Parts: sequence; C-alpha cells; structure tokens
Amino acid sequence: MRGLLPRAAAALFVLTLAACDMAPDYHRPEIASPPAFKEADGWVAAAPGDQTPRGDWWAVFGEPELNGLEQRVTVDNQSLKAAVARFDQARADARVAQADYYPTLDASASATRDGVSRRTANPLPHNSYNNYSTGLDISYEIDVWGRVRNQAEGGKARAAASAGDLASVELALHAELAADYFILRGYDSEQEILDRTVEDYRKSLELTQARFGVGYAAKPDLAAAEAQYQGARTQAAEIRLKRASLEHAVAVLVGEVPANFSLPARPLEGTPPAVAQVLPAELLQRRPDIAAAERRAAAANNDIGVARAAYYPSFNLNALFGVEAALPNKLFSAPAETWGFGPQAVVNLFDGGRRDALTDKARSAYDEAVANYRQTVLNAYGEVEDQLTAYKRLTEEANTQQAAVAAAAEATGHAEKLYGGGLSAYYDVILAQNIELAARLSDADIRTRRMTAGVLLIKALGGGWTAEPS
Repeated sequence: MRGLLPRAAAALFVLTLAACDMAPDYHRPEIASPPAFKEADGWVAAAPGDQTPRGDWWAVFGEPELNGLEQRVTVDNQSLKAAVARFDQARADARVAQADYYPTLDASASATRDGVSRRTANPLPHNSYNNYSTGLDISYEIDVWGRVRNQAEGGKARAAASAGDLASVELALHAELAADYFILRGYDSEQEILDRTVEDYRKSLELTQARFGVGYAAKPDLAAAEAQYQGARTQAAEIRLKRASLEHAVAVLVGEVPANFSLPARPLEGTPPAVAQVLPAELLQRRPDIAAAERRAAAANNDIGVARAAYYPSFNLNALFGVEAALPNKLFSAPAETWGFGPQAVVNLFDGGRRDALTDKARSAYDEAVANYRQTVLNAYGEVEDQLTAYKRLTEEANTQQAAVAAAAEATGHAEKLYGGGLSAYYDVILAQNIELAARLSDADIRTRRMTAGVLLIKALGGGWTAEPS
C-alpha cells in the first residue's frame, strides 16, 4: 500500500494538468457604444472635473438633514437588509460550488450483534456474536473535463452578480429617498406660497365685503372674491395631504414607524450641483445593474461547460480504511483491518436525450443572459439621455419661469391699482392674481424637478458604485 499511494498521487497530478474545459471561451457580449451621449451638449463638469460622486454621493447636494436620513437608510432600511441577505446567500452558494475542488472525507462507526440460524448443517458453538467497526472513507472527483471548475467559476460569477444587485437596490433606495426629500421640500415651498396667498385673498375678501357694504362693490365681485379665497384654501389643503403622504414614505425608507417620524417644514433652497461627465463606455463599469447582467452571462457560459462535461466519463479516486473487532476494547489493539484504494470511472451509455436537452437549455439560458445584458445597457443609455435632457431643459425653464413670475407680479400690481382707482373691474384683479399664483407654483415645481433631475442623473450614472474588473 505504501508504494500505491505515491503512484496514485502522481497519476492524479497528471490528470489534473491534462484537465479539459468544456465551456466556450467567454468574452463580454459586444454592444454598440456611442462615443458620447446625445444630450451631453452643455454638460458642465463638476469641480474637481475628473471626479464623479463616490460613496455618499448625496452629500454633493449640501443638505445635512438629507445626509442624516441617507445614513439611516443604510442602517435601518428593511429592503436593503433583505438584499444583503440575498447577497450572503449567493456567496454561500459560491462556496458550496467550490467545495468540490476538495475530497470528501467521511468517518463511520458501528456496533452490531450478528446471529447465525440454528438450522445449519454444522451448527456453530455460538450462534450470535458482537461486531464493532470504525473507518474512514475518502472520495475525490478528478476534474478532467472542467465540470467542477466551471461550476465553481459560475458560482463566483453569480456572487459577483448578486453584489451588483445589492448595489442596485442600495442605489435605488438612496436615490428614492433623495428624490422624496426634495419633492417634500418642494411641497413646503408651495405650501408657503399658498399660505401667503390664502392670507392675501382673505384680506381681499374682507375688503370686498366692506366695499360691498357701502355700495362700492357689486355682488359678483363679492362672489368672485369668495370663490378665489376658498379655492386657494383647497389648494393649500391638497398640498398638506401630499406632503403628509410623502413624509410617511420617507419614514418607511429610513425604517421608522410613520407615527414616530416628522420633518419640520422648510422651503426648498439651492440648485442641483454640477455632475462630472461620464462617457458611455464608462457606464458599463459604473452601473451595478449592467455589471450584474454581464456576470450572469459569464455564469451562463460556465453552465454550458458543466452540461457538456456530462457527456464524458467521470473519474473518481476512492479510498477506505477501517478496523473491526469482536470486543470494543480490542478495536485498536488487535483488529481485523480493512482497506481499499483505487480509481473509478463512470460513463453514461443511454439517458433518453437528457444530456442533449440540458445542454440545449444551458445554451438557451446563455443567449437569454446575453440579450438581458444588452437590453440593460440600452436601458441605461436611455435613462442617462432622459436625465441629461431634464437636467439641461429644466435649467432653461427655471430662468424663463423666474421672468414669468416677475412679470405676473407686476401685472397684479397694475391691476390692483387700476381697480382701486375705479378704472377696471375686479375680475381683472382676480385674473392677474390667479396668473401670478400659477406662475409662482410653477416656479416652485420647476425648482423641485431640477433637484430631482440631479438625483436621477447621478442614479442613472451609477451613483458611487464601480464594478470590479471581470
């Protein structure tokens, strides 16, 4: 036996060196990548210009309150915890796949009492006896056709894909919170406008009532003032409803019971930060969903190798060593030794087309993964183009809307003076006031959308996540 072990080890080494790989050579699926984004004209690079937001990317907005909420998402959001658990499962699956690289070692022990029937031609002096045994069983698959290697590499690729999934969930949750936060602050801005307007309309109603009482205002003027006042109150109540619902959503995102959570009202201030330019080719590494889709294509390619290896014989080395004795105290002092060592080959001769079907399935799964990867890239390009357009056009809208607010305010002032001098009807005042209110609310909405466009652009660019080289 001493000479047999070295020879077996040498044979194992030679077979391992000669191992084949049944998986096709893998290359990242090709996809047309434009040299630049269509809507990148006028895209102002951030300072410093060679940096994109990393890690806590929301910090570029300069909102300490938002920064604190984002940290709570990282720690307390239950959807993120579930994603972390899924990633841990994928890593465990990868370790399971890699376990076949190593031999399996089983230990066994038994204590039995055996008997012999009395109806034998030559009855034994004792028709029953004790038997005690213990032993080790070693088994190792020689990975000649790369089944184990492809299975392990596929597990690693799926774990990397799960890391991308986790990063995608984290990015989406942080972006959702940032967008909700700025929308909520936008509601606060609109609420401030409407509360101020309600107060102004209340004063106008009281003035119209007084003028009506002395005969200087007609009944229609009084009815119009009342309608305008109550309509503004309705708008203010609607904004309070929207804000409350959004505050509840923020509470859930940070892992808090809505009843125990509140954000003090504060109008939206500031403008979105400049975001550093990213080329389309860089997006393939920056977007976690793209990286995850590519790793799944790689894993599907490994699965083809696993399926093809089933056509060839499997080779195993098996070894066992054990001892038996009639008494437990004699088990290791005077036992009957049993041992065995040798290779084993198994080849399937007929399976009714099962291996063909599994191989076809693996190839189709690879084609699906490649198509999903390419679609994910196309979706990513589309999202970036959309947000670049919004980022740029909303800046233009903000400038023109500010001019509209100034003009509307001036028109309201003229209408009120003319009405006060008896040179115009009260309907002219109401019309001017309504135009001004709509202009101010539109201005607040555009400022909110600019901030959310900044959030969504950073999200579309992959946030602060960069894939590991594949």
